[in-house]
Amino acid sequence: MEEWLVSAVMAMYEGAQTVVRTPEGDSRAFDVKVGLHQGSVLSHLLFVIVMEVITKELPVGLPWELLYADDLILLVRKSM
Repeated sequence: MEEWLVSAVMAMYEGAQTVVRTPEGDSRAFDVKVGLHQGSVLSHLLFVIVMEVITKELPVGLPWELLYADDLILLVRKSM
């Protein structure tokens, strides 16, 4: 992954804060240091970028390769 892209994403998340919404009201704001913002359109882009990198690293010729949503499944049939 190119460093400029990583730097741009990190800058977007720098100083990110959130609250927890409950029936009694919102909590105090706190820093978010890991993960993606819930409902962020950026999460879909990051998923596509990471999956692109992962699939380039996979060995060629796997019998089955299923990539969907936020999961990765690899099935390999063992030769007899």
